[in-house]
Amino acid sequence: MTSNRRVLVGISGGIDSTAACLMLREQGYEPVGMTMRVWDDGADAVQEAAALAARLGMEHHVVDVRKEFEEMVVADFINEYLAARTPNPCVLCNRLFKFRLLIDCADRHDCAMIATGHYVRLTTVNGHLHVRRGADGRKDQSYFLWRVDEGVLRRCIFPLGDYRKDEVRDYLLSRGFDAKAKSKESMEVCFVPGDYRDFLKGHCDMQNIKEGWFVSPDGKKLGMHKGLPFYTIGQRKGLGIALGKPAYVLKLNSTSNTVMLGDKDGLRAEYMLVERCCSSDLDYLLRGDRRLSVMIRYHGQPIPCQIAEADDGCIVVKFLAEAESVTPGQSAVFYEGDTVLGGAYIANQRMLGKYLSSEYVDKLQFR
Repeated sequence: MTSNRRVLVGISGGIDSTAACLMLREQGYEPVGMTMRVWDDGADAVQEAAALAARLGMEHHVVDVRKEFEEMVVADFINEYLAARTPNPCVLCNRLFKFRLLIDCADRHDCAMIATGHYVRLTTVNGHLHVRRGADGRKDQSYFLWRVDEGVLRRCIFPLGDYRKDEVRDYLLSRGFDAKAKSKESMEVCFVPGDYRDFLKGHCDMQNIKEGWFVSPDGKKLGMHKGLPFYTIGQRKGLGIALGKPAYVLKLNSTSNTVMLGDKDGLRAEYMLVERCCSSDLDYLLRGDRRLSVMIRYHGQPIPCQIAEADDGCIVVKFLAEAESVTPGQSAVFYEGDTVLGGAYIANQRMLGKYLSSEYVDKLQFR
């Protein structure tokens, strides 16, 4: 029979998972560790997690999913860039790997709940459980969890949600984990140790990446680019072209293999098209009476907005404040206050004109 005090904790041996295990134990739970190995150079993380488990006297399990991770998350990361989109691998990993494997492992080892070191909280809105921002706005990770199912959330504990990062470090110091409290943390994608462009060069058939033209908004050719995957919307540095004034990437066109450059004003947007919308309560998100904001990149500012559902399932977002650098492939995460009501993927914006045309726009009901 599953013990209601055994909690399976995703551990890397880092600052946050160490604190999560200690907090759970002090709250009367029995933490059980699980570590995912997702990449060939991940042995050090597994060893660090094993050392933590040994120090705490915890049961510890390692799940080796390198092959599946490469076939799904890494392949998607590469394919998105090849398609002139900018991916969010952590969003995909959280749904397909991290939380799924935690649930599976919890069931195998008699754990009623699962826990992670994410800086988020949980709350109930309209009878449905949702992710809520963590107390530390600088570390809040709610943006990455919009695709985690409500059923999974009902088995989650997030011990760090009410703490700031400096408080977590102080907590570890007070428990004798001085080296851990003072250690640095990685801010990178786990399988990309440096610039993603170098990763692509090492893992792509470069024959699939073609040079093409930089163009101005009026179609004038400005010079040659090195390949669409090496550029992102809003990029200013590292373009490899001098125009005598600051230039920004405004659009990537995979059909013509062109990169449009222009002034920063060209990044501004009044509307945005998103697709594959997910929510614990989709009806409330799309048709409920609420005040929404949207984040279109991690660490971006929430932008007040209204949304309207098109008849083909796409969602048109109307920004109510200044927005810029709408980037296809990134996540658009919708909030009511500090609560995540749902999210979607930013779509190719070339179709946006269709929904804003005089023939169609009257059909949209922005809420």
